Amino acid sequence: MNASPQGPEDRPAARSGSEVKARLFAERVGRPFLVLRNEEETQQIVELDGVARSRVTVGRSDQADVTIGWDGEVSRLHAEIEFLAGEWLVADDGLSSNGTFVNGQRIAARRRLADGDAIRVGATVILFRNPQPVHAATVRGSVGVTIDQLTETQRRVLIALCRPYEASQHLASPASNQQISDELFLSIDAVKANLRAMYQIFGVARLPQNQKRAQLAERAITWGLVALDR
Repeated sequence: MNASPQGPEDRPAARSGSEVKARLFAERVGRPFLVLRNEEETQQIVELDGVARSRVTVGRSDQADVTIGWDGEVSRLHAEIEFLAGEWLVADDGLSSNGTFVNGQRIAARRRLADGDAIRVGATVILFRNPQPVHAATVRGSVGVTIDQLTETQRRVLIALCRPYEASQHLASPASNQQISDELFLSIDAVKANLRAMYQIFGVARLPQNQKRAQLAERAITWGLVALDR
């Protein structure tokens, strides 16, 4: 029986300041890349270079370009990620036993990838990032937020939210409402109201409640709205 499809909220989120910095560095390089977690839950970043290699294999085999040997639901050769006519696509076309999903939908043969797509093979989710898409047609409606879109209070709340990432070498979590309230001398209700507004602005409002804060912090750091001084 196939595993139930996972939705967009299952994208692997950064768990520490160092992981956010690694993603930010990959974005600055400018090439598309994949993000996944290995058996030890360590973040892995795989850079995609359509000139050097136009096809990347994904599977449980140790000969696959992206090896997912720890996931028993992944076929030895599960899927391929291809570079065709300036576009990146994921292809299954009967390669796998359990299917390949993009944003929770099983693909029939192949599907064009857009920045932020979540590819699921077996129980493993791979995030596709394309910092500088070649064709405008593949760009999502909103890939970033500018500082001018935020009020002064929202900016201060955002900085306080990301504060724990500054000194953390290991796993970190965004600041709690109480921590933000104490730092900024705002009421808890004011903190919540500003966070709710930013969830909408940053496009994370539909995520599960326990993931919104981490995704908001990650996007704020990745998009350069909050600098990590470490």
